[in-house]
Amino acid sequence: MEKELKNINFTVIENGIQIPITTRHGSYPNLMYLLKEELQLESFGECGGVGRCATCVVKTSGITGNSAVKDRNEPATLSKLGFNEANIRLSCQIYITADLNGAEIKILEI
Repeated sequence: MEKELKNINFTVIENGIQIPITTRHGSYPNLMYLLKEELQLESFGECGGVGRCATCVVKTSGITGNSAVKDRNEPATLSKLGFNEANIRLSCQIYITADLNGAEIKILEI
């Protein structure tokens, strides 16, 4: 029996505008790709998702589970820019899972 895919709903804030997003688990490799494609963001995610360029920095609220944990290159990259807050993230390091349901993602300008 195939597992039913449920919608994942969250809000993105870009330039003060709230944008509701509905997607499904795994529909994009990560949040950076979703934001880049859905919002047509220029100069966003320039390193292609390896967690080194910090052109996909977001402020998060309401992310749960494993998605709330910084991993790989993310802490070092953010620290170099002076970001040490737990809720400042690289969107390329956040996967599209149910952990995003109900979250708020604010795109930061660097």
